[in-house]
Amino acid sequence: MRSPRTDTTAPDPGATAPTRRRFLGYLLAAPTLVAAAELGGASVFGPSAHAAETGAGLPPTPQVADHVDLTDGLVYAARPTANLIAVQLNEDGSASFALHRTEVGQGLTTAIAMLIAEELELPLEKVHITLADARPELVFNQLTGGSASISALYWPVRTAAAVAKGRLLEAASHVLGEQTDLLTAKLGTITSAAGNAIPYGDLVRKAASDRTREVEATLKPESEFTIVGKPTRRIDALEAVTGRKKFTTDLQVPDALPTMVCRPPTINGTVRGANNLDQVRQMPGVTDVVEITSGVAVRAKTFGQCIDAVNALDVAWGPGPVDDESDATVEEKLKAATPPAVIPPTPATKTLERQYTFSFVNGSALGVNSAIADVRSDRAEIWSTVKIPIVAQAAIASELGLAQQQVTVHVVPGGGSFGRCLFHDAASEAAEVSKKIGKPVKLMWHRADDCRQGRVHPMSVGTIRASFTDDVISLEQHLANVRTDFSHGFGEALTSTATRLPLAGYSVSEVIFTLTTPSLYNFGVTKTLLTETHQSPSNNQKRGGFNTGSTRNVYSPDVATTRELFVDELAETMGMDPYSFRRKYVKNENLLKVLDKAAEVGGWGQPTPDGVGHGIALHHEYKNTMACFVEIDCRPETVNRPVRNGVTGPRVTRGVLVTLPGHIVVNPLGLEAMMQGGFIDGFAQALTASVHLDKGAIAEASWDNFFYCRQWNLPFEFTPVILPAEESEMPSGGGEMGVAPAFAATACAYRAATGTTPTHFPINHKEPLAFEPYPHVPPLPPSPTNGLDYTY
Repeated sequence: MRSPRTDTTAPDPGATAPTRRRFLGYLLAAPTLVAAAELGGASVFGPSAHAAETGAGLPPTPQVADHVDLTDGLVYAARPTANLIAVQLNEDGSASFALHRTEVGQGLTTAIAMLIAEELELPLEKVHITLADARPELVFNQLTGGSASISALYWPVRTAAAVAKGRLLEAASHVLGEQTDLLTAKLGTITSAAGNAIPYGDLVRKAASDRTREVEATLKPESEFTIVGKPTRRIDALEAVTGRKKFTTDLQVPDALPTMVCRPPTINGTVRGANNLDQVRQMPGVTDVVEITSGVAVRAKTFGQCIDAVNALDVAWGPGPVDDESDATVEEKLKAATPPAVIPPTPATKTLERQYTFSFVNGSALGVNSAIADVRSDRAEIWSTVKIPIVAQAAIASELGLAQQQVTVHVVPGGGSFGRCLFHDAASEAAEVSKKIGKPVKLMWHRADDCRQGRVHPMSVGTIRASFTDDVISLEQHLANVRTDFSHGFGEALTSTATRLPLAGYSVSEVIFTLTTPSLYNFGVTKTLLTETHQSPSNNQKRGGFNTGSTRNVYSPDVATTRELFVDELAETMGMDPYSFRRKYVKNENLLKVLDKAAEVGGWGQPTPDGVGHGIALHHEYKNTMACFVEIDCRPETVNRPVRNGVTGPRVTRGVLVTLPGHIVVNPLGLEAMMQGGFIDGFAQALTASVHLDKGAIAEASWDNFFYCRQWNLPFEFTPVILPAEESEMPSGGGEMGVAPAFAATACAYRAATGTTPTHFPINHKEPLAFEPYPHVPPLPPSPTNGLDYTY
C-alpha cells in the first residue's frame, strides 16, 4: 500500500505519487496534548490509480474527469489549512475532535471517530466528536459536500492522531524510564516491555507542548487495523433512535420562541402588504408579526399558534419572477437551448439520436429547514444545520451590517441534507426576523414551505447522439439544465483550484459538470456539453428565478440515465444484448469488474415473466466505479395495485449495487447504508419523485403528495456489494454514489419490461395529478385529524 505525498507543492494530476512513509504534523501549544497535521501534510495526492484500458471499439476522446475529478478539486481546496484542525487528548484519557464538517445523517462523525480511535489505540467510545462553529480561517476546508469529506480528512486526521500518540509515547518513556520503541500503546494505556503501565490520562499534561513545533509521525500500518475497515454501528445510533439526539428545534436558547413565515403562493412572490397585522397580533400566544424579504413572519409561544397565525394572515401578494412558467414552458425552453450536433456524420456511418426530459424534484430532507437566531446591536448568534458555515457567517454578517467576527454560527447536526443544507436560507431568515423584532427566534419551515418555496433539483433535457458502423465511431451528449444555484460557496472552493485542474476560465457549473462526466466506453470521438437556462441573478435566490440546488448528485443522475438508456438502445440497434454490448465496449478493467459482478449477483440472463425486466448500468464518480442491476415488475396487477392515497405503478423488486471504491472503506456498514439510500433515491426519481409546476406554483405541499418513495414501492431484495478497494491514494466518497447508477438501471429495466423506452422522468409524472393539491392560500395545509380511521 503506497503512502501519500507529504510535500506542500501543488500536485500534478499526471504525476505518480511517491512512496515515502514520512508524515509531518504539529504539536500545538496548549495545557494538554493537542496535535495537528502538517500544512498540507498527508493531504496532497496524485490521481487515483486507473485500471488498464480494455475492451473493443475506438478509445474515447480523453475527458478531464478521466484523470482528475470533483473529489480531487475539493480535496485540493481543503489542503492548505489541514494544519488548522487538531486532535486533543483529555485528562480523563479520552480524545476530542471538533469536526469541521457537518453530520447530516451520513455517519461522518462515526467514521472520523474510528480513524482517531484506530490511530490513537483508544476504544471507540473514548473518542468524542463535536461539530465546530464557523471558522473563517479554514477557508475551503469547512465545506461538507460532493461526498468528499472522508477523501479530504482521511490522511490529515490520521496524521494528527499519530502525532499525539507519538508524543504520548515520548512522555511515557520519560516517566517509565524505558526506550520508546519498547513501549506499546493499546486501549488508552501505554505498557513497557517490563510490564509497567500508565494510562493516557496521566500523560496528557506531561506530553503537552509549551510552543507550537513541527514533528514527524509514524502512522499505523493499515494491515494492522482493528477498527477501521470493520462494520461499525454509528456512535449516535442510540441517541437517534431514543429521541435524545438534539437537532436545531430541540435546542433551548433563552427567549427563542417559535417562529414561522407566511409565504407567497408562487415561487419567490413579493409582499405588497398585509391587511390584518393588528388582528393577528392579538391571536393567542402571538408576540410579534413582521414583514420580511420572503414573506410575513410570526413569532408565538408554540408552533401550533404560529401555524394558526400564518394561515389567518391576509396578505396582498405581488408576482414572482417565474409566474409565467409551467412544466411545459420550461421543457420547451430547455429543448430550444439544446444546440445541434457538432460531430458531423459521414456517408459511411449510421446515426442514432434520443432525447429525455427530467422533471423538477423536491430537494427537501426529512429534517425540517430551521434555525435559531439571537441578533443584538453589536453581535449575532446563529444555530442551524449549515454545510458551509463560513459562507453563512459572512452572508449573515453582511445582511445585518455587522463584521464577520461579530457573528457566531453554531453548526447543529441535521436529519438529512441531500444538498439542502448547503444553503443557509433558514439562518438568514431567522437573523432578519430577530433583528427586526429585537428578540431571539426559533424559526422553522413547514413541510409545505420547503416543497413550494424550497430548493428543487432543476428540470433538464438530455440529448445524445451516436455515429456507428460495425463499431461506435462517436458519441455526443448534451445536457440542457435550468441553472443550478451554486451561490452557497461550493463553487468558490472549486474555482480556487480550477487552474490546477486544467479548467481555468470555466464557470462553476461548467467546472462541476466537466469533473463529473468521465468517459466509460470506447465510443471513439466523445463530447459532453452543458447549457443552462433561466440565468437570472440569484442574490442567494431570494428574488431570483427558480430556487434550485444539487439535491444529491448534481448533474449525474440525468447524465448517467441519458447515457445508459441510450446504450441499451444502441445495443439493440447494433444487434447485441445490453450486458454483452457493455462488456465489449467498456473502457477499463474496473468497469468490467463491477459490471460482471452486478450481472452475476443479479442473475442477468435468467428468464423473467412477461412484464418483468432487468436493467444494468455503469457509473464512475467520487473515486467509486459502480454498476447497478435492477429488476422491475411492470405487470398490470402490480402497476394497478390499489394503495390508499398513493401512487403505485411499476415496482422495483430486486436491486444490486456494486462498487469498487478507492484506497480503503473506513466503515463498511456506513457505506452499505449510504448505498441503500442512494439506490432508493435513484429508483424513486426514475419512477415517482417529482414536483409539478403550474404558472409559477408548485402543486406538492408535503410528503403525503410528494411521492418520493413508500414502503409499498421498496424492493423485496437489495444487495450492496463492496469489492476490494483499488490501490489509490484517496479513499472514495459514498454519500451520493448510488443515485445515478440506480436511476439509470431502473430506466433500463423499465425498457426491458415494457418494450417502450421512457422519455420523461419520473415515469409516473402524470397529468392529471394523482392527488388533490392543498390550497396555496392559506399557505399551510391543515394537520390530519383522521389518524384513528387507519389504525388496526
